[in-house]
Amino acid sequence: MKQKIKPGKERKSINFIDNIVYSHQKDLDGNGMELKMSIMLQNGNSEMRLAIGCDDEGDDKKPKPAILWVPGGGYRGCDKNLMVAEMAFLADAGYVVASMYYRSSAEGHMPDQIVDVETAVRFLRAHAEEYEIDPERIGIIGRSAGGHLSALAAMNTGLYDSGEWSGYSSQVQACCDMFGPVELVQLMEADAYHMEHDPDYRWKTVEETHAGALMGGDPATMKERAKAYCPPNLVSEQMAPIMILHGDCDKLVPWEISDYFYQKIAEAGLEDRAEFYILEGAGHGTKEFFQPETKKLIREFFDRKLKRQA
Repeated sequence: MKQKIKPGKERKSINFIDNIVYSHQKDLDGNGMELKMSIMLQNGNSEMRLAIGCDDEGDDKKPKPAILWVPGGGYRGCDKNLMVAEMAFLADAGYVVASMYYRSSAEGHMPDQIVDVETAVRFLRAHAEEYEIDPERIGIIGRSAGGHLSALAAMNTGLYDSGEWSGYSSQVQACCDMFGPVELVQLMEADAYHMEHDPDYRWKTVEETHAGALMGGDPATMKERAKAYCPPNLVSEQMAPIMILHGDCDKLVPWEISDYFYQKIAEAGLEDRAEFYILEGAGHGTKEFFQPETKKLIREFFDRKLKRQA
């Protein structure tokens, strides 16, 4: 079959830039680490530019809002690009999408992980011109452990700024928390209950659990120390607008943790800054979170909070 078609050219090309070093840190053994991110953005036909010095998409270099994707993985370490393809819909919507690696619980204990997230936000501001970012419009989105860290960053406390990229703000302007374990104490208590009542439970001690490995140190003080990293305890006027998504069949992070978070926001008089969606029948990061309807909710939320109105 031979046929001529005219598909048009409304959609812009997405370019993917990988292995960008945003931070230099040390692991728990004192070994140096390069922490890296990747970036997706619509900024022209890069291969055509390399071949002939120009492309067919024009010179649209105006600053764009950015969204930082924080992966999950139980704080155990997750390839920054493992599920970043699911965030391409945000790049298609005109956002610069960055995806980051942060120190795992085997490489660092809290607050190392939130230090890394806030450093990544400052890096994006420090390199805003290079990556066509509007530094006044930066959002954050994460799933599971990354949802917790995103929500923690969205409290905008400024408590965990390191010396890297100093002079730039780590504040975010919008957040999407996807089934994050934002209440670490409740998570520890849920694991403790299962350990007590189920001899076949995957963990036998609190130190082995995701939250326990994240905190490290003396198990007797873990719960008390964890309170400082629970967003429900940090809600204030500084909090960015936040969307919370959680499945009502989540067996790893009970949906009641997100409900508790939402209630604490409401009690603080900030309910107008929060949107809480309970996904019927959804488990922990199951397909429901990546359906067109769900992605539309996320995109429209960020559009309301990060895109300038004409």
